[in-house]
Amino acid sequence: FRDSLEFDTVVVHAIQSDHQISTYRLLAMFEKYYQDKECPSWKRTVLEKAWKQAEEDIVTQTGNARIFEGEAEKPKTSEVRKPTARYIESKREQIRRIVEKSDKMEAKIMKRKAEWDELYNNKPSNDYENPKDAEDIGEAQENMGCYKLKTASNYRVPEHKRINTEKKVMQLKSLKALIHKRKVNMNKEIMSLRDLKVSTIDEIRCLVQELKSIQAALDLSERLPLPLIPQLHPDEVPEKKFEYDNDILLKFKEEQEAKGKLQEQLEGSPSSYAFRHGFLRAPSVKETDLMAQAAGAHPMRTASSVVTEQQKVFEIEKAEPMEMELEILKREKIKNLYLQETLVKKINALVINFDAELRFLRHKKLKLDVQMKSADLRYITWYEELLILKDLEKHENLFQGCVNTLIREQEAIQSKLNSYLAQMEDRKCEIAKLQECEKALYANFQASLGENNEFAHFLTKVLKKKIKCMENKEVGREADEEDENEEENDEEASLGTDKENSGSEDEVFDDSICPKNCNEALFQNTIQLRQKRLDIEKALTEEKKAAASLRKKYNALAKKAEVVETSLDTANRELETFQWEKQQKMNELYVVVPLKLHQVEYLVNGEMPSDFSQALVFTNQSLEYLQKRIVDLHNEKIMQRQIYKAAQEQHKQLVQDTKDMEIKIQRLEEKCNYLMMKKFGRLVDFEAVQAHSVNIRMEELKVQIMEKEYMHSQELKEWEERILDLQQKLMKLTKENTRKLQQLNLFCLEKQQLETKLASLENDLVNLLATVLHAGLELFRNGEGQAGVMALLREEINLLRRKDGSLFLQPSSPQDSDTPTETFPLLTP
Repeated sequence: FRDSLEFDTVVVHAIQSDHQISTYRLLAMFEKYYQDKECPSWKRTVLEKAWKQAEEDIVTQTGNARIFEGEAEKPKTSEVRKPTARYIESKREQIRRIVEKSDKMEAKIMKRKAEWDELYNNKPSNDYENPKDAEDIGEAQENMGCYKLKTASNYRVPEHKRINTEKKVMQLKSLKALIHKRKVNMNKEIMSLRDLKVSTIDEIRCLVQELKSIQAALDLSERLPLPLIPQLHPDEVPEKKFEYDNDILLKFKEEQEAKGKLQEQLEGSPSSYAFRHGFLRAPSVKETDLMAQAAGAHPMRTASSVVTEQQKVFEIEKAEPMEMELEILKREKIKNLYLQETLVKKINALVINFDAELRFLRHKKLKLDVQMKSADLRYITWYEELLILKDLEKHENLFQGCVNTLIREQEAIQSKLNSYLAQMEDRKCEIAKLQECEKALYANFQASLGENNEFAHFLTKVLKKKIKCMENKEVGREADEEDENEEENDEEASLGTDKENSGSEDEVFDDSICPKNCNEALFQNTIQLRQKRLDIEKALTEEKKAAASLRKKYNALAKKAEVVETSLDTANRELETFQWEKQQKMNELYVVVPLKLHQVEYLVNGEMPSDFSQALVFTNQSLEYLQKRIVDLHNEKIMQRQIYKAAQEQHKQLVQDTKDMEIKIQRLEEKCNYLMMKKFGRLVDFEAVQAHSVNIRMEELKVQIMEKEYMHSQELKEWEERILDLQQKLMKLTKENTRKLQQLNLFCLEKQQLETKLASLENDLVNLLATVLHAGLELFRNGEGQAGVMALLREEINLLRRKDGSLFLQPSSPQDSDTPTETFPLLTP
């Protein structure tokens, strides 16, 4: 089937010459070519992987500064603190600042030490070769700028220049799309030129019509010949090939009538009647052209209507012309002659300009034809290369697949090796931590023993006694082989402990009972430390066993990595050999190169040979590049010599500076040692002094003691206040008791006095009573009327005999009122 046509052949002819130009006949391209063209070009190289290694400085910081963080974050109470509490807080803050300063100093020392270690580790050896310099040398050798022939036996195809079927197909598609694009652009320019010719013909037709109207007012002798109106050739408008007009239809009608008459003569029946009225009348090309000319010339007729009317007026009044009329006629004649000449020049200029545009575009198209022919030849060459690549594609995919498989395997092995290395480093850190724990345990044990402890030997045996076998000799050997440089001190310590253990095993002792006069707490602490030591040794053995297994896996994987690397090198060499063979097969293809005679400089005996098999086709651009590269290399060589001389001078200066710095360092060390001996009497490690400028534990204990003292002082104050209060109460009670005792004493004295008085009064009263009784008896005797007096007296006597009674002697009768009465005092307790 015929493909869709995008551009048909259109021929544009010149007007005054035989020059012509034709468009390219193009088929419509599929969209996939343009889509493929938008894909990344085959010339783009594969991005190289950049591996960056970041160096991390690990600075170990102690956690002593965090001791008081919890207490520092506590909310402050609203109570007014005592001076002692403020002093404790200030002391705590001072310790915290000292700890922070010590931590900062230790971190600074560790950072400086790490920097020195890194500096010494990065210090190159005497036979060190900078990989960057080696890479630059290799890159300079590869990209020196020399021209490498593809036919050379030592030619190796670079990786970014290797071609395969997909890249070659992309090349062909891109070339085809580029050819199509250039042809389409040229066709568009030619079609624009044809449109220019159509517009030029219309303009010339209008100008000729105007020229005719102007020449109508001139004499025949003054008229210039009319320029010919150009016509479009049939091949300039191929799209009108299938269009028809009235003349074509009439001609076709006559042919059909002739055929009908012949058929009637043969069949005897008319058949052209229906056909005679079957066509509609359409305007012919001539009629359309006349209509277009009439429509285009309408403005020109209006412009020249004034001239024709004036001419009629002059013809009517020709009989008697006047001077003014003659002057007007002369002026109009000159004007018409000028307009006639101007229009003819304008028409000729339009024709000349169009022919010039056509010749210029024709010259441009001739150059493009040469380029298109070269592109077609290149397309053929590339297609032949594509056929060769398709034949070798299977083998190339096999080699490339093998290389890719080995690369993936190498990357997987490398990742595993890195993971094993990281695990081994973690194991080393764990082993170091366990060893530090063991050292700290022994240091704690020595600190708990104190000095001149008579049971030190026994407790050491208890600590180092082995309850069960915790070490595997084979694993220990493998771990020692793994970390020979790091475990020398540990091996010596273990040998010493083994000797002590062997010596202790000879002597049988009982570690389950604490000996006499030995501290029970110290003995139990030793038992606990022994259990911790056994746990640490067990963990250490497991870590060494795991490290040994990791080392075995790492060594096996490293051997496998070496085998894979060797296989990868072999596969790469085989692939390079295959690429060279493929390049040699592609070199056997013939490539058409258009040359001119002045471009051929391959002469034999001053003549051009008939055999050009030994000739080399070289582009001017490459030749100019090589000539320029020679100059650049010469300048670069001079510059490198100058750089080398400057580097030598710098090296000499650095060596001299190093010697001066070593002398200065030695002098400063001697001065420092002299000052230390002068001030301290011995050499002092200032880093240790700066890092451990204060005993943090002792300061903490001091602060705790101060806190306890403060708490105890507060309790003592409370108890003193309570005691004082109780003393006050006791004093009050004592005073009250004393007052009561004094009052009791007073009462006792009064009682004695009263008893004394009472005793004296009793004697007096007895005598008095005897007298009274005697008198009473006399009175009784004297009269019976004295009976009441006697009863009264008895009552008074009874009252007097009581201790707390009182005696009042009153007259018993009115007869005795004249006699004086005696009142006795009242006794009150």
